[in-house]
Amino acid sequence: MLATAKGDRQAFARLFDKHQLRVVRFCARFVGDTARAEELTQEVFIKLFKSASRYQPTAKFQTFLFRVATNACLNELRRPSRNAEQTEAGMSEESNSAMQQVPHHETPDQQLEARDVDRALKRALSKMSDRERVAFTMCRFEGMAYRDIAETLEATEAAVKSLIHRASLQVMSHLDALKAEAAA
Repeated sequence: MLATAKGDRQAFARLFDKHQLRVVRFCARFVGDTARAEELTQEVFIKLFKSASRYQPTAKFQTFLFRVATNACLNELRRPSRNAEQTEAGMSEESNSAMQQVPHHETPDQQLEARDVDRALKRALSKMSDRERVAFTMCRFEGMAYRDIAETLEATEAAVKSLIHRASLQVMSHLDALKAEAAA
C-alpha cells in the first residue's frame, strides 16, 4: 500500500490479486449475494486506491482492508432499496456460488447435505447482528486472529470473543434444527 501511495500501480495490482477473492468471499457471506459482493469488492479497492496517499500503516494491511470492506458491507445493508430488493428476490442459489463450493468428488447425498448445511449457515448469518456477522465471518471463514478482528471492529478482544461465541451459538442452533429435521 505504501508503494501504491508513491504511484506504483503494479504494487496495487499485486494487492488486488492477493486479496480480491478473500474480500469477495467476505462480502458474499455478509450481504448474501455474490454479484453484489463482487461489486462491493470493486468499490473497496477503488476506495483503497483513491486513499492510498493518506494510508498510514498503524495496523496490518489486512486489518485496514477488512475495515474498509466491513464499512462497505454495512453501508450496503443500510441502503433502503436493498431491503426491498432482498425481500422480493430472496437469496437465489446461483447468486451464492462464492459462498458454497461443493467438491465434485462428493456423492449426491453428500452434496445435498452440504447444501442444507450451507442454507442453515446462511439463515444463521442473516439473523446475527452486523457486528456478530463480521466477527464470525472474519474468524471462521477468513481465519483472522481475535486481535486483528478487534482492531478492525475497534473493539476489545474480549468483546470479539463474546461476539464470536454468540454467533457460534446461533449457528449451532440452526445446525441442530437441521439435524432434528433430517432425523424426522
